[in-house]
Amino acid sequence: MTDTLFWILAAALICLSLAFIIWPLFSHRADRRAQLDLRNQNLMAYRSRMEELDSEYQAGILDEENYRQLREELAGSMLDDVPDADNGSAGGVTPGRGRRSALVIALLSFLAVPAAAVYMYQQWGAMEDVAQYRAMQEMTASSGDRVQQMTRLTEQLRERLAAKPDNTEGWAMLGRSYMRLEQYEDAAWAFEQLAGQVQDDQQSEATAWGLSAQALFFNSQGALNDDVTRAIGKARALNPDEVNALGLLGISAFSGENYEQAVGYWERIVDVAPDHPQIASIREGIREAYQRLGRDAPEQEVAEANGPGVTVRVELTEAFEGQIPDDTTLFVFARSTDRENRVPLAVARLTAGDLPADIRLDDRYTMSPENRVSEAAEVLLVARLSPSGTAKAQEGDWQGVVTDPVAVTDNREVAATLVIDHQLRD
Repeated sequence: MTDTLFWILAAALICLSLAFIIWPLFSHRADRRAQLDLRNQNLMAYRSRMEELDSEYQAGILDEENYRQLREELAGSMLDDVPDADNGSAGGVTPGRGRRSALVIALLSFLAVPAAAVYMYQQWGAMEDVAQYRAMQEMTASSGDRVQQMTRLTEQLRERLAAKPDNTEGWAMLGRSYMRLEQYEDAAWAFEQLAGQVQDDQQSEATAWGLSAQALFFNSQGALNDDVTRAIGKARALNPDEVNALGLLGISAFSGENYEQAVGYWERIVDVAPDHPQIASIREGIREAYQRLGRDAPEQEVAEANGPGVTVRVELTEAFEGQIPDDTTLFVFARSTDRENRVPLAVARLTAGDLPADIRLDDRYTMSPENRVSEAAEVLLVARLSPSGTAKAQEGDWQGVVTDPVAVTDNREVAATLVIDHQLRD
């Protein structure tokens, strides 16, 4: 239902309520006029009959006794038929005064009823909540649509939240939508607004600050700057085990070659959030950190593959062999086939030393609960070697792609081969 349709229906209901007030006033006037007409007819009949009795008495047709008796009977019937004859109007109310009263009541009703309806709806109505809910539903339904439509709906939701900011689900969805659009600064702002709305729930506030820190981390291209550190500090002050903050600290420690520290942060996530949607990626990071330390990862860190996915073989072209250090980070992506919004559905992290490698991309490597490989029919595959260790493509990275979409199935055999065969240049 659009806003215009809502107000059209509201106006129709107001008119209907006015009709219930105005109709009795004017229908009562019509009844009163009918009563007046009947009384006047009765009076005329009474006068005519009285004149006839007078004529008959004077003509000697009636004697005095009969004449008096008939006059008394006629007077009695007149009192029954015209009870208010002496007042000059039915009910004792003059026609002019009745009309003025009806007009005054009608005018007041036309002014008061619409004004009262609008005022009370502004005070207790839920139009803004309905509009926010409708925008959220449209965004959910269009998660795979074009970026332009997603951007428009996101801005609509932001405007409605600015008018009525107590919708926590709306702020969470706004932040996630900005993340999908890679507008990380706006996403961080939305999550901070969410933190302000859930201050009565310490765990939820900590999560909101952790999500804000994650958005700021992406915005800084993986740098743990002052803004990211501030958000992480706020999250961990409320909950030392906030998983988003722990994940970022682990990534930062790993990038700084503090592998023991990275393992500590990531293993803590496994302990406190074993059902975390990115648990497979976290376990893979732990395995790699142990490998850098020259030790085997504990058995419990090895995750079983399950569900629909794509098994891919990743190779390095002979032209690059010997040029890339073995500890260079390797990212393998399964992306949406939507041309306008190719969001990552799964990301696996290895190293150049693992090549050639076979890896199955399934929901173990999902980036978010809203975007899963298992829910896609086909995916696009990309492999990238990143000297900086960041997932975002940069000049100097080595990359390979499979140009045709690959079907997502339960079959665990190799479905495609990714050959890293070119270096990214501006």
